[in-house]
Amino acid sequence: MFKALLLEKGDGATRCTLSELDESRLPEVDDGAVLVRPACSTINYKDALAITGKGPVVRQWPMVPGVDGAGEVLESHHAYWSPGDRFVLNGWGVGETHWGCLAQRARLKGDWLVRLPAAFTPRQAMAIGTAGYTAMLCVLALEAHGLRPGDGEVLVTGATGGVGSVAIALLARLGHRVTASSGKAQEADYLKSLGAAAVIDRAELAAAGKPLQKERWAGVVDALGSHTLANAMAQTRYGGVVAACGLAQGMDLPASVAPLILRGVTVAGIDSVMAPRARREQAWTRLARDLDPALLERMTTEIALADAPDAAAKLMAGQARGRFVVRID
Repeated sequence: MFKALLLEKGDGATRCTLSELDESRLPEVDDGAVLVRPACSTINYKDALAITGKGPVVRQWPMVPGVDGAGEVLESHHAYWSPGDRFVLNGWGVGETHWGCLAQRARLKGDWLVRLPAAFTPRQAMAIGTAGYTAMLCVLALEAHGLRPGDGEVLVTGATGGVGSVAIALLARLGHRVTASSGKAQEADYLKSLGAAAVIDRAELAAAGKPLQKERWAGVVDALGSHTLANAMAQTRYGGVVAACGLAQGMDLPASVAPLILRGVTVAGIDSVMAPRARREQAWTRLARDLDPALLERMTTEIALADAPDAAAKLMAGQARGRFVVRID
């Protein structure tokens, strides 16, 4: 038997309960199954949507949420994994179509897992989570385009969120001058403690704007989409690059091609869910090298598994800062 958050659908509403389940209920895996014991998980934005029922994230019912997990392998039918190995999991539809890691047990496909770098504990890995791993993918995309420290300011939107917080910390440590965009003026000191050189009000970017605006940013990490992404593109300098990884403001993109064809701006789409293992390993290797573990503590709140529903509600209400780490044990 093991404890898990269980999501069930009834009368059009989502019910979330902390339940005790038999291991036999864990879904089967077609090839290369690995039974794991998550030590920690986190509340990803998708998890918050699923737990609160505010988004059509869950595709199969009942469901155990938990997009992210880190812990220990218990049993393995995969050549790459052995009992006792430490793992980290991000994405792959876990918590959407396959039971996830907000539980004391999970049966996963071995191909989905990445070895947890020795530099991180499971708690630290979940302080990073999909949000921080996505932030690293954004930084890699900016670098692949040729962005270097000294090229100009880099804008990070949704700055107090998980992606934004880690992106600021990474970019600042790599030597970039970072401007954070946030609607929480009271969090300016927090953002500057992560490395932001300046903080602007998200209202400057949130409404409809001109197709081309004053050139400001050499690079952008955007987690919001919609008008914010459109304005960020319109303000990006000639030859600059925008890494688009989220849709917290909206899935629409009311933009013009003008920045693309008149300023040579590149928009790099960032997918963290289905990224191949090689790219994931590259991201986690760089996180181990470039992310200051001390900054993780500033952006992390640790909670128990039973507290996860309340944390999800706070995240959806815009009352969260940084990352929630869920202690499974």
